Amino acid sequence: MAEILERAGVTVKLFADDVKLYIKVNDCDALKLQNALDLPTEWANMWQLSVSVDKCCVLGIGRFPVTAPTDFYIDGHKLSLVSFCRDLGVTVSHDLKPTHIRQIVTKAHQRANAILCSFVSRDTDLLLRAFTVYVLPLLEYNSIV
Repeated sequence: MAEILERAGVTVKLFADDVKLYIKVNDCDALKLQNALDLPTEWANMWQLSVSVDKCCVLGIGRFPVTAPTDFYIDGHKLSLVSFCRDLGVTVSHDLKPTHIRQIVTKAHQRANAILCSFVSRDTDLLLRAFTVYVLPLLEYNSIV
């Protein structure tokens, strides 16, 4: 499927069962993107697989409120235009601001407080192990982003 989509003139990113298509859309490129969106459906039908259309969306990226020049469809279903989407635990917004960091910090705080409230012992080794297992992975996941 990756080779088919790359020949369609779009950038493709694959991870497990997720497929991301990227293209700068002008008026003439909208048709190219729609043709590229039709290819995974044809591929899935050929291999007797289904596409989760309800998980699909269009995210426009730019400085101004983004509107799609045209509607895009997968298997006859119109894709919704969103201002942000969650991808592999990271929220990507139309302006690419790192809004997911506040959510991560809040969740890490909640877990750290739960550890302190749950353990009667104040043994630093025990608390450090609990922090390393339950809080640190939240803070380290996708830290490069």
